[in-house]
Amino acid sequence: QLQLVESGGGSVQPGGSLRLSCAASGFSLRYNAIGWFRQAPGKEREGVSFISSSGGITNYVDSVKGRFTISRDNAKKMVYLQMNSLKPEDTAVYYCAASDPTYANNYYTDDPERYHYWGQGTQVTVSS
Repeated sequence: QLQLVESGGGSVQPGGSLRLSCAASGFSLRYNAIGWFRQAPGKEREGVSFISSSGGITNYVDSVKGRFTISRDNAKKMVYLQMNSLKPEDTAVYYCAASDPTYANNYYTDDPERYHYWGQGTQVTVSS
């Protein structure tokens, strides 16, 4: 059974850092694009960062550019989101998601409709 499990969330002060991890089981991961999404209370879910199946393409929402870094290790079936210089507005539940698998080389998508496998989420709270 395909499963994604996030970890690494927590509470930090503004300016702090966290590293989120997403562990995949039940599938290879190397054929899937991966996205990190977040949802704050009362707000719609938004895509934060995306990475192609082989890691060659990455993208970020403007509000996190220069502060967040997405990476992946397909051999370990892991995806990471390094979050630096955190701000209170980064507070949200963060989810990792995988696209449908494809054999396309270095497959990339930032279309939320193409992400069908989701983790349970991990809470990130940035507050002084």
